[in-house]
Amino acid sequence: MAGSLKLLFAAPMLLSLVAGCATFSLGGLSSRDCLARAMYFESNRSSEEGMLAVGTVVMNRVADKRYPQSVCGVVGQKNQFAPGVLSKKMTEKRSAAMAYSVADQVLRGARHPTLSRDVKHFHTAGYRFSYNNMFYVLEAGGNNFYEKRKAGTFTNDPFAALAYW
Repeated sequence: MAGSLKLLFAAPMLLSLVAGCATFSLGGLSSRDCLARAMYFESNRSSEEGMLAVGTVVMNRVADKRYPQSVCGVVGQKNQFAPGVLSKKMTEKRSAAMAYSVADQVLRGARHPTLSRDVKHFHTAGYRFSYNNMFYVLEAGGNNFYEKRKAGTFTNDPFAALAYW
């Protein structure tokens, strides 16, 4: 009986991890909650532009068949967003309110004007990685946003065009 009871309580948690909140919401979180939490924990909590950019990346992933097809599914993917993004407390009331406001805009269709549908990645600003397929398009909210492109087809050097001037 005790084993059956444990399984009964564990099943929803396991399903939410596997489904990435697509069919089961972790802790009762809505798409709005998941999106706001991603923006809150990923954008230094102070930049509306950074929050909008994070929200745009989340929605770009939702629209891509290679990712989960729900906001919570994308945000809940392992090792993709800040640890505890769906479980930590949002302690800064002003920043949380801004995150929910921007989440509402994103869910109504707002997107960052600089980010195309191909921008599905970001990392903390100030870091550079040796991968040659990262085409950077924006720095906002403490993050660098980029799309993956075929190596050798672009440059991230803003002065490269001047060499031919």
